[in-house]
This record gives sequence, structure tokens and C-alpha cells, in this order.
Amino acid sequence: MDQNVRSAVHAVAGPRSKPGAVQASPWVRRGLIGTALVFVVLFLVLPLAAVFFEALRQGWQAYADAFSDPDALSAIRLTALITLIVVPMNLLFGVCAAWAIAKHDFPGKTILITLIDLPFSVSPVVAGLVYVLVFGANGWFGGWLMANNIQIIFAVPGMVLATLFVTLPFIARELIPLMLAQGSDEEQAAVMLGANGWQTFWRVTFPNIKWGLIYGVILCSARSMGEFGAVAVVSGHIRGRTNTLPLQVEVLYNEYQSVAAFALASLLALLAVVTLILKTWVEWRQNRLVQAH
Repeated sequence: MDQNVRSAVHAVAGPRSKPGAVQASPWVRRGLIGTALVFVVLFLVLPLAAVFFEALRQGWQAYADAFSDPDALSAIRLTALITLIVVPMNLLFGVCAAWAIAKHDFPGKTILITLIDLPFSVSPVVAGLVYVLVFGANGWFGGWLMANNIQIIFAVPGMVLATLFVTLPFIARELIPLMLAQGSDEEQAAVMLGANGWQTFWRVTFPNIKWGLIYGVILCSARSMGEFGAVAVVSGHIRGRTNTLPLQVEVLYNEYQSVAAFALASLLALLAVVTLILKTWVEWRQNRLVQAH
């Protein structure tokens, strides 16, 4: 009887297809693929090609000269410095927040999840203005900061805070659903076997979240290097001191130094391409691990 039912279902449904595959006519498939390729070419490939074309329009020497400018070198160093500060801080916060939300129940848990998502819904420019309101010369703490010779706005600390706010959700939001899906059975078993908190995290939790953590770090790093809005508000645009790479590109372009502007922009574009390659590789590794289990 069961064999007859299975045969009938197989006859109606047809041969099995790959998981997630949808049967459609060839014209529909070709139309969807063609539309996707047109959008990719128009909005991704052509802009990237235009950046590199404009950067090299006057030859390799002009391209190299753009990176020998002291202001450009300062912008590159500052961008790297902010990224090296922000990413570890977000890494620590993201792991702690994800651990707390996924493994424990506590009052205010929903509020914490909402606050983590706040940077996604607030404009970066508005976030920068809030920091100016709080830490600026005429802000809430401006008088105390000036009296103690502490400068946050129009200085590196303000730029770090603005970038930290904008990039806050990336690692946490990558880890929270991953930890929720895994549950806490393995951690509880490790504790029952005598493992302490650090041993439980390092030997049980970390191997399960390793690739998701790397994925979040990649996204956080890319956003830190490319952030413009919030940083532009709190930086003061002081050349050679508070201009990051995106801000320096804007300054050069406004001064009609298009080759230098596109040369620096090509560095950001190259970093974006590297990020995309790393992101694709991490996704491939994650899919292989899911299929293996």
C-alpha cells in the first residue's frame, strides 16, 4: 500500500529536483537571468570599471603620484587606524551580545535586540549630529571636556565613536541567529563535564560560530573603511589630520583633481572587491559545513 502511494505521488510530482530549485519554462529562466545580469553590469561592473579607467586615464605615474601625497597617506593611515580600533571593539560586543541573547533569558532582552538594530534605521548623518550635540563645544558635555582638555569632536575619538555606532550591528546580527539555531545543549553538556566558561566558549561555542564570526568581521571591516556620513559630520574635514579615505576622495573631487580622487577611490573599490571575494569564500565554507552535517 505504501509503495503504491509513493508511486502515485512520484507520478504526479515528477522526478525529484535539487533542494530549493523551482521548475520554470526556459524563457522564464532566461529572462530572470538576463535581467539580473543587466543590473549587475549596469550598477556594479560599469561603475567599478569607470573608477579604474578614470584613475589610470593619465597613466601609471599620475596614478602612483596620487598615493605619494602626504594628505592621501594620512587619510589611508587614519582609515586603517579607525578600522583596527572599531573592528575588535565590535567583535567583543558582538560575541558578548549574541551569547547573552541566544544563551540566556533576562529582563530587557527584547530592548537589547532593538537597540542593536538601531543603527540600521538611523541615518549616519543624524548619528554624527547626535555626537556633536553631546560632545561638541556647545554640547551637553562640551564644557567639561574643554575644561579637562579633552577633544572628541573634530578629532579621532569622535570619528571612532561615529564609526563604531554605524558598524555596531554587523557582527552581533550575524551571530545571534546562528547561536539561536544551535541552542545551548552542547554548552550545558560541557559545563556538566566540568568545563569552565572560557573552555566552554573556546572548545564548544567558537568552532560552531567560527565562519559566521569571520563573515561578520569582514562586513564590519568593509563598512568601517567606507563609512562617510557619520564620520564627515564629526571629523571637521581637517586635511592631513581628520580626513579618512572617503573624505579625502570628496575633497580632491571638489577641487577638480579627478585623477587623484579616482585613484584613491580605486583603492576603496579594490578593498570592496577583496571583501566580496572573502565574503563569497566564507559563504561557500558555511554551505559546505551545513551540507556535511
